[in-house]
Amino acid sequence: MTAQNATRMTSREKKSSITLASIFALRMLGLFVILPVFAVYAHDLPGGDDAFMVGLTLGIYGLAQGVLQIPLGAASDRFGRKPVIIAGLVVFAAGSLIAASADTIWGIFLGRAVQGAGAISAAVTAFISDSVRHAVITRAMAMVGASIGLTFALSMVIAPPLARLWGLPGIFLLTGVLAVAAVFVVRFIVPEAPGRHHEPEPDKTWREIALEPQLLRLNIGIFVLHAALMAVFVVIPTRLTEMGLPSEHHWWVYLPAVLAGFTVMAPLIIIGERRNAVVRIMRWVLGFFCAAFVLFAYLMHSIWEISFLLGLFFSGFNVLEATLPSLISRLAPPRDKGLALGIYNTLQNFGLFAGGALGGWITLHWGAEAVFFTCAFAMLLWLASAIGMKEPPRSGREPEEA
Repeated sequence: MTAQNATRMTSREKKSSITLASIFALRMLGLFVILPVFAVYAHDLPGGDDAFMVGLTLGIYGLAQGVLQIPLGAASDRFGRKPVIIAGLVVFAAGSLIAASADTIWGIFLGRAVQGAGAISAAVTAFISDSVRHAVITRAMAMVGASIGLTFALSMVIAPPLARLWGLPGIFLLTGVLAVAAVFVVRFIVPEAPGRHHEPEPDKTWREIALEPQLLRLNIGIFVLHAALMAVFVVIPTRLTEMGLPSEHHWWVYLPAVLAGFTVMAPLIIIGERRNAVVRIMRWVLGFFCAAFVLFAYLMHSIWEISFLLGLFFSGFNVLEATLPSLISRLAPPRDKGLALGIYNTLQNFGLFAGGALGGWITLHWGAEAVFFTCAFAMLLWLASAIGMKEPPRSGREPEEA
């Protein structure tokens, strides 16, 4: 294989990456689709006038995901990726039905928790890593990042009209139906991963993998990134509504911001791969994020300012969402990749929970500006932890070509 071809994805790699990214996107749809409407519509539910409870209900999905990512990631190492993914999708569908039938915020809280118990992120990410060569793994993970961004943009557009047409129950029912459809995609469309050849390696405990310095820095990072995401969307929908923009038009702000993030992500991912500078780019983005959150605290006075700030946010978010899992996949021991990604996704989902709960609590006691200063400080801590990171080697064990 020539050097030029080595950086191109084969048709099998593309099919695996695209189909698995779509499954990952479905998991994120369960999170994103209620973000633009839940804080507004929750006021009509018993118990929905408590900002802390609203944040907790948004975040419980992430907590349930986090608790089960490690055991299900390790299970995918032992029993196979597909069986674990299918089981998780079935559980997700059950949680969607519980939430759809609820008539109080506590019922939705329960349904969200069961949805989150379908913790398939680690298995899906490990499956992608199994299915592509190391030379193109960042590109494959960028497809996951792009699918998340597109899912977010789609959610922002469809959630308000769906909520108006069907209410929150209809939205939850839709996610359940899509989960069932995804089971058939995994079973019949996603290709099996190519065979892999690994040299014998000493067994490692989950503590050794969790505390490995390079992986630990990335795990801290994904916690901070998703906590910030959830905290931002505890604040933004209510602020836009207070400024006179109806919830069904919030996508006017969200969609351009997400698309702007894509335009920044693509060239940075290509540069990072070609120059082996993924970690360096990550540090640059973290410094950018620190400044962006300070601007959030001072420039939240108009819809135009919020639009500009969200464009900055998604420019950084999309880059990190693609680079972090690719770094984990390249640095983790091959035979324990599902476990390593399980730990990573556990911290990711704990971040979603912490961001929702703390975002609501901080807003209630100190206001929205305090939320953004807290996010800026968290990004600064992450940047400090990332200073000692090294670029992973380009070489690595590759899957067999079909």
